[in-house]
Amino acid sequence: MQFEKNKSLKRLNTLAFEHTAEHFVAAQFDDDLAEAREHALKKSWPLFVLGGGSNIVLTQDIKGLVVHPVGADINYQSTSKDDVLVTANAGVNWHELVLDTLQKGYAGLENLSLIPGAAGAAPVQNIGAYGVELNQRLVSLRALHLPSGEWRTFTNKECEFGYRNSLFKRLKSEYVISTITLKLSKSLPLNTQYAALQQLIEESQLTNVDAKAVSRLVCQIRSQKLPDPKVLSNVGSFFQNPIVKKEHYQSLKAKHPNLVAYPQADGQVKLAAGWLIDTLGFRGKRTGSVGVHDKQALVLVNFGGGTGEQLLALADDIRQCVKRSFDVELRIEPNVM
Repeated sequence: MQFEKNKSLKRLNTLAFEHTAEHFVAAQFDDDLAEAREHALKKSWPLFVLGGGSNIVLTQDIKGLVVHPVGADINYQSTSKDDVLVTANAGVNWHELVLDTLQKGYAGLENLSLIPGAAGAAPVQNIGAYGVELNQRLVSLRALHLPSGEWRTFTNKECEFGYRNSLFKRLKSEYVISTITLKLSKSLPLNTQYAALQQLIEESQLTNVDAKAVSRLVCQIRSQKLPDPKVLSNVGSFFQNPIVKKEHYQSLKAKHPNLVAYPQADGQVKLAAGWLIDTLGFRGKRTGSVGVHDKQALVLVNFGGGTGEQLLALADDIRQCVKRSFDVELRIEPNVM
């Protein structure tokens, strides 16, 4: 492995904030991760793991050692005529993993198409979109416990998944994920219940909707609403959709008949954070070099030359306005560093 000093992280975070890693190393294999940990331990360096950089807001240079997993193997193990276990290294690009599974005829990840980032980061946030979450597909994962240096395999239940949450998000930098294993199938029923997806299927007049078709439609929807980070720097959805009690929802609905919301299995209601922000007039608002995307109020962007502090100040303004207007707390989705 090659250790670098004062490594620019601008190309390794999708907000393109210009910060550096005091020390940096790319790790391809499990042995590399273990060696990086040992090296940081001997040098008394803090250790930080940076995946695809699509879920982080950098506000400062990172002291110590930044480890960037780059292993990109994908392995398939058939468990029956239709079912398969797919194991992917942490460095595999998530969308490329989705496309690879679809190309081989396996359904299950099509609703998660075009989500930026790497496979190893997907369980941390429990990524989800259009009615599907990662926890519905993940069987297990392998991770290195940084404080002890021990390797551990986690079952789905042990990951303690929640809405955009997991054990690994709560414990922050205690674990570095090496591989994830997913269960997919050629006969898995499609999930097309999400309103925007249903509408596009009807408009496209598709008669034979398969997993590849769902993936194409999801990509079309995301491309229309969300800017490409390579063109306009962003981390996708900046805020989580808040979940409120039914009584609170009913009170808001009485005042705002057009309120967009989704009933939950436990009786609570998930509100569309983008609708709340848009209603308050933030969509398209620009403050210096940062702003709110003009097509999707849930997305904050860096037009170039912006800083993490500027973006967080804008986010705080939005959160305070939503709190005053709707008595709803918005939570920031990406990690702040």
